[in-house]
Amino acid sequence: QDKLKYWLPVKLYVGGTEHAVLHLLYARFWHKVLYDLGFVPTKEPFQRLVNQGMILGEDGQRMSKSRGNVINPDDIIRDYGADTLRVYEMFMGPLEVTKPWNTSGLNGITRFLDRLYAIAQKPLTDNDGDDRLVRELHKTIKKVTEDTATLNFNTAISAMMTYSSELNKLVEIPRKLWEPFILLFAPYAPHLAEEVWEMAGHKSSVAHEGWPGYDSALCEEAVVTVVVQINGKVRDEFTIAKGTEKTVLEAKAKELSKIQGYLAGKTIVKVIAVPDKLVNFVIQ
Repeated sequence: QDKLKYWLPVKLYVGGTEHAVLHLLYARFWHKVLYDLGFVPTKEPFQRLVNQGMILGEDGQRMSKSRGNVINPDDIIRDYGADTLRVYEMFMGPLEVTKPWNTSGLNGITRFLDRLYAIAQKPLTDNDGDDRLVRELHKTIKKVTEDTATLNFNTAISAMMTYSSELNKLVEIPRKLWEPFILLFAPYAPHLAEEVWEMAGHKSSVAHEGWPGYDSALCEEAVVTVVVQINGKVRDEFTIAKGTEKTVLEAKAKELSKIQGYLAGKTIVKVIAVPDKLVNFVIQ
């Protein structure tokens, strides 16, 4: 009973639709029998079911020996590595969507993983890092955390690619910007993560580390785009620090050459300024 309480119910069952009348049905049938007999605590064995999409051959057809379009994962692992195969399969598209295999797509993932290793080889520093990159890190942690929880692995990987490109521009890597990022991609590329974690000076496995947290305030955009209207019609726009006061917004809008052209020879009847959103000049 202690083991049943610990393991059941299963939070997530991932399986193809063709299994609905095979082992999924079999597992549910016997679980319900055991429930009726009072041996298990829940009516259903699985809280959530996700049907993953099928990976087709490069010709867009279902893989089959007779078609000669089967992709052998052992060959991919031998030529590209297990992490590359793992990350590419998750990056191909949404989990539930059927998609064709494309061997050339492995090259992009190889470049991504090579970039991570290149970052790991750079000198580490103990400074806090650039404020912009600190914000980018927290946004990335938030994005990857949310997308991993909802099984949107492809968009999580995309966010990590973007952040790694920014981090790779640095000559020296702030430890505070790098180590939380290693924890982020560890579930996606576990072999590489273990290697670079050790390179960063750690003795224990990265798998024993906690998931990184993020500051919601740092995930908000530092700058916003404000549109400028003339009598309610958008004529231009500008970017400015979030939370800028109305008077500053109005002054900034008046500096725009396009807006100056519209205001020339006109009388400003009213100015409507909405912080972080718009400035509207009512003229006649």
